Amino acid sequence: MLNFMSFGENIGIDLGTATVLVYIKGQGIVIREPSVVAIDKDSNTILAVGEEARRMLGRTPGNIVAIRPLREGVISNYEVTEKMLQYFIEKAMGKRSFVKPTIAVCVPSSVTEVEKRAVEDATRQAGARRVHIIEEPIAAAIGAGIDISRACGSMVVDIGGGTTDIAVISLGGTVVSHSQKIAGDNFDDAIIRYMRKKHNVLIGERTAEELKIKIGTAFERTIPVTLDVRGRNLITGLPKNITVTSEEMHEALQESVEAIADAVHGVLERTPPELAADIYERGIVMTGGGSLLYGLDKLIQQKTGIHAMVAEDAVSCVAIGTGRYIEFISETAEEEREEKRGFDISGLFKKKQ
Repeated sequence: MLNFMSFGENIGIDLGTATVLVYIKGQGIVIREPSVVAIDKDSNTILAVGEEARRMLGRTPGNIVAIRPLREGVISNYEVTEKMLQYFIEKAMGKRSFVKPTIAVCVPSSVTEVEKRAVEDATRQAGARRVHIIEEPIAAAIGAGIDISRACGSMVVDIGGGTTDIAVISLGGTVVSHSQKIAGDNFDDAIIRYMRKKHNVLIGERTAEELKIKIGTAFERTIPVTLDVRGRNLITGLPKNITVTSEEMHEALQESVEAIADAVHGVLERTPPELAADIYERGIVMTGGGSLLYGLDKLIQQKTGIHAMVAEDAVSCVAIGTGRYIEFISETAEEEREEKRGFDISGLFKKKQ
């Protein structure tokens, strides 16, 4: 009997609120696209997915709507999520998809069993043969290169689009964790609200994201920076150019970033003393797109007194970790099968650190 698992693809998917990343064994990250789908409301058909759909955000005619099917880390539109996953899986696998892949998908640490099941079902319906669910902080830690199997405390702060997941990990599991719905999308909303209140100007999601990336500030900058943006004047109703400063962005984002720093502090307070000592020695590792906000690491360091560092390739950590997890699972399953057949396969597979 043929063992299809041995030559089926192993795929890791970071199903993010803002971005979907797909990892394939031996190839690394093959897809990095926004979690946006454009739908024709009249015919209920999908017109575009990913980057192409993102370009339509805020620019569509009445019959076309560009939506994000995930909100705050969980599925808000099951049918559209399934179609989006199907599109990305087919795009990643190309013409080789005669065997259904085994897929690992990550979820925030606070999701309910119902929400977890929804992700599992949507992935299976999208074309997966087997589905493994992994918590985001664990995947982020693996992707950041932390050896989570050791009896040593490591703290990971994963700031995505919809959620911030904070976890203390030891011996391959989560000891203390916290998930809150303040993250990258919340930063964008705070900027939109601030621009409306302070300047009487309405800006779109894409402009808010540009402000966040280019001049967003969580900790006072030594050299202030500015950015010219365009929005709609709420008094005249006409387009208006405006110069925004990094000090204004600090003011706009202060409440959100303080909430994240307080949450990190709260998790440390609940951490067993031995593990807390390990974290003090090793530092706090930050992953996810939100961790790239200027000065957020400095703010967390100031709040906790512990060195905070942004992981290398922070945006991809969760996807890489998810991919390595599925590789490990499939290799372990392969070894078990070979052992049952009586073969000595030691040395054939190299475990990921």
